[in-house]
Amino acid sequence: MNDAMNQFELFDKLSDKFFWRLLIDVLAMVVLVRFIYFRIYKKKDYLFTFFLFNIIIFIITYLLNKVDMSLGAAFGLFAVFSMLRYRTEGITTKDMTYLFIVIAIGLICAVSKGTYFELGLICTILIAFTYALDGNWLVRNELVKTIQYENIELIKPENYAALVDDLKKRTGLNIHRVSVNKIDFLKDIAVVKVYFYEDSLPKTLSKK
Repeated sequence: MNDAMNQFELFDKLSDKFFWRLLIDVLAMVVLVRFIYFRIYKKKDYLFTFFLFNIIIFIITYLLNKVDMSLGAAFGLFAVFSMLRYRTEGITTKDMTYLFIVIAIGLICAVSKGTYFELGLICTILIAFTYALDGNWLVRNELVKTIQYENIELIKPENYAALVDDLKKRTGLNIHRVSVNKIDFLKDIAVVKVYFYEDSLPKTLSKK
């Protein structure tokens, strides 16, 4: 009888605190992953990873918090997960940053002692800064391509403007600066890096 009552009390707690926190967590994830990350990078494969990492961290941390787990211990758990690496393919710095954010949101929503309003405000602040820094609103995303260039005469400093114009015509990109990385006088070629802003690309050429 006592066991049944304890289970009922646990379910009663989950039906209130657990599901409200889970709702805040899921809403934050939808905005961050679906409407920011996916809109910018178009990487559908990572949607599964980010959502599942977040939900797993949230549930594990919330359940462990029932045994008086501190916020510091929760971030210790996060440190274990942060050591994971993908063996099949490399993961970029940006993707690792988003992975850190989704895990942090799961931890905060699970163990924070704040009110639901405070949780929502914290998630909103994280999302707002992410969008401001990665959504071409506060800082423009600069892309770079490496090109083998055969017109070696134009790599001279005095011909820099002509070099930029020539590369613009050949690539069709709105290049705003060029750097020369390597010069091979035996083959009469140079390896140059061209820099251009993502928001200057036509939609059909935007990176996926």
